[in-house]
Amino acid sequence: MIQAEDEMAKSIVFSTQLDAIAAWGQRNSLWPLPYGTACCGIELMSVMGPKYDLARFGAEVVRFSPRQADLLLVAGTITEKMAPILVRIYQQMLEPKYVISMGACASSGGFYRAYHVLQGCDKVIPVDVYVPGCPPTPEAVLDGVMTLQKMIKDRSPRPWKENWQSPFEINEKTVPSSLTSTRTVTQQR
Repeated sequence: MIQAEDEMAKSIVFSTQLDAIAAWGQRNSLWPLPYGTACCGIELMSVMGPKYDLARFGAEVVRFSPRQADLLLVAGTITEKMAPILVRIYQQMLEPKYVISMGACASSGGFYRAYHVLQGCDKVIPVDVYVPGCPPTPEAVLDGVMTLQKMIKDRSPRPWKENWQSPFEINEKTVPSSLTSTRTVTQQR
């Protein structure tokens, strides 16, 4: 009986250590997918450059396919017509997936209070970290990445993600196929 309890205790300790190793790997090898639509996208390029070197935080390999990325960097204004594309990109990312909303426009619509501008990308996808600024400084973006890494390390609960229900579902009835398929857009030209 005692021997069985010792074996069970060893397996629990090992799995806890294994979870810590997995969290270490996740936080130190983020594969970002930049979704830059305005001046914040330009600022994101300087963060990726040698002066600020986002690579030292493990986000060196930039992916332009959502199926290979685990961090979505939303930078810039999101319009109503871009929303289904952003949702589709988010849905195609594999778990665990994280989102950083970069700048005033992506976080709250910025100074655009028009009918066609989303008042924050969190209206259609769950956001983990908000980076303030118009455009945010490279230091603020690095701070946002470090905040996300700390959340991954601490395995912080993300209730906004688990209970997330997008008010904006993609299906053929609500979104024209020309907005959801690259092939359709290419064929129309």
